[in-house]
Amino acid sequence: MSYIFQDWKANKGNLKGRLVMVLFRLARPASINTFFRVLWLPYLAFYKLFVEWFLCIELPHWTQVGKNFYLGHGHALVVNGCTVIGENCFFRHSTTLGNVRREDGSYSGSPIIGNNVELGSNVCIIGEVRVGNNVRIGAGSVVVKDIPDNSIAVGNPARVIKTIAPLQPAASPDPEMAPAQV
Repeated sequence: MSYIFQDWKANKGNLKGRLVMVLFRLARPASINTFFRVLWLPYLAFYKLFVEWFLCIELPHWTQVGKNFYLGHGHALVVNGCTVIGENCFFRHSTTLGNVRREDGSYSGSPIIGNNVELGSNVCIIGEVRVGNNVRIGAGSVVVKDIPDNSIAVGNPARVIKTIAPLQPAASPDPEMAPAQV
């Protein structure tokens, strides 16, 4: 049960994001094997109709998405099914992650997104691109080349404008959240 709700806390206050991610996690077992795919067929039809057509969020059930995925505004998201998305990622609306059709008619690989990545609205990441861990990409950016870890990138084409400190695990709980001492 925790698998299905692994994005619940990340989408706190975001009913649409919670709904889409629960539906996505429920559809995911269909990518395990043919038996599950056949068993889940009616649900997959519902998922495609409701999430992709009605809500306009193209997040194929076979896409690899890490835990704590936040879907901001949940509209006009297009993700190629071969894309890999890490943990603790935050995607805003009108984001596209996909491959490129080459001149010979073949297709490139899809993007690989690291952990702790935040994408602004209208970000387009296309091709066999790796976005590192702890990266922020500004609104309207078009990413066609790798972005290294601990970076902020903006523009068309996106370029790194700043290097940021790596995220460190919390050494101790936030004192503001600690219970009052008596």
